[in-house]
Amino acid sequence: MAASATDADAGAGLRSEFLQVLLSRRRDLQVPLSVEQGSPVKDPMYQNPPSTMEANPMESCPSKDVENLREKLVEENFYLITELGEQGRVPVLLLKLDDPVPRRKPAIVFLHSSYKCKEWLRPLLEAYASKGYVCVAIDSRYHGERASNETTYIEALKSAWRNGDTMPFIFDTVWDLVKLGDYLGEREDVDPSRVGITGESLGGMHAWFAAFVDTRYSVVVPIIGVQGFRWAIDNNKWLARVNSIRPLFEEAGIDLGKSELDTEVVEKVWEKIAPGLDSQFDAPYSLPLLAPRPLLLLNGAEDPHCPISGLGEAISKTAKAYEESGCAEKFMFIAEPGVGHKITIDMVKAASEWFDRFLHA
Repeated sequence: MAASATDADAGAGLRSEFLQVLLSRRRDLQVPLSVEQGSPVKDPMYQNPPSTMEANPMESCPSKDVENLREKLVEENFYLITELGEQGRVPVLLLKLDDPVPRRKPAIVFLHSSYKCKEWLRPLLEAYASKGYVCVAIDSRYHGERASNETTYIEALKSAWRNGDTMPFIFDTVWDLVKLGDYLGEREDVDPSRVGITGESLGGMHAWFAAFVDTRYSVVVPIIGVQGFRWAIDNNKWLARVNSIRPLFEEAGIDLGKSELDTEVVEKVWEKIAPGLDSQFDAPYSLPLLAPRPLLLLNGAEDPHCPISGLGEAISKTAKAYEESGCAEKFMFIAEPGVGHKITIDMVKAASEWFDRFLHA
């Protein structure tokens, strides 16, 4: 059964609402998209140093056996100018195999987790590049080259709470990803009909919302990033997510005269820095709109940041949307048993197989 025209109109309407939210805080900042050349980053900025254990899953990513791979990789470092101001300069790292016969290839955008940077993703970029993908990573807002010290991201979140003029948690980076979609569509080595997107944790949320608002992202794999924000508030399961950026909520609590954090603080913070995150744009409403594009959701069954108990409605509605679009096989949700908020070797393998299945053909 095909999705109805009414459903399509509703989806277009919700996307338009979300785009208006993105535009609401850059009305005076918009500029024509442009590119500036950059250089490889010698000393990447990590606002919270990653562990060796965190790196292991990415280094396990399936790859093609290419002799002297690193000698055959083409690396590009550049900046996309997406708006006025320091944060409107998006650092981009692109890797691909040198191709003696130029042709359009599938591309994948990779997004890092909180406090990390695009260089963290290099093992994934190299593995996917070996299989013929054009691989792209960016520094999200207030991360990597867009950060000056180890508190840049937290200070940006606090500023957003105080002033209400930016949306550093998710939405401002989504704006950058829409502009990145514009850029990739103009490259002669990218097939604009085959652009995938994936990310881990915060990067998974970026992938989710970018694909929701921008249908050019044709295959989508958010990893440990999808949750029900409203469900977490209603069921008092917000603490783990709050703790990941706790100084923001502590400051908000003080401003609101609270002696301890509660659901009111959480609601007010989300509405200030990411309007609609726990209401009209939450998972039950935005995820189904990814149909009929291939969508793989990868979570840990014991993840306190993204409790799977809070995804029941979203998963049910999304599965229904794919069934009504006649492509039930293009949606899969995997909650890995015994796993908390971390990316695993199995998740990396499943993501790779999903992209190979739907994007590389």
